[in-house]
Amino acid sequence: MAKRSFKRLGERELEILNTIWELGTASVADVHGILSESEDIAYTTVMTTMKKLADKGYLTFDQADKKYVYRAQIKPGEVRRGLLTDLISSAFRGSPLSLVRTLVQDESLSDEEREEIRRLIEGLDGSDGGGAS
Repeated sequence: MAKRSFKRLGERELEILNTIWELGTASVADVHGILSESEDIAYTTVMTTMKKLADKGYLTFDQADKKYVYRAQIKPGEVRRGLLTDLISSAFRGSPLSLVRTLVQDESLSDEEREEIRRLIEGLDGSDGGGAS
């Protein structure tokens, strides 16, 4: 599969994209309803952001009656891997080791999270070729 180029996403775009991944399909009203439970956000802000996500290729939509129903065009794992690759390239000068070092030295990680990371890394040394995706 060819490597996809990911356009940068803002915090609001990621919030909306995560909401649509959770819902599967959603109208602007659906997403606005969920987001407005935890913050004051204008309907037009949600609508404009969803349109921008569609323009960037993250969402696709169909028109049902008089409303647009959106769905993700890219799977969450693919987007997260692409964004992480961009982050490693820009913030960590291409070094995944530097990213991991920063992460595991972060004081906000719980003991359980550190242990889970340890297990994941030890699993890479197994006979399966280290291939969880």
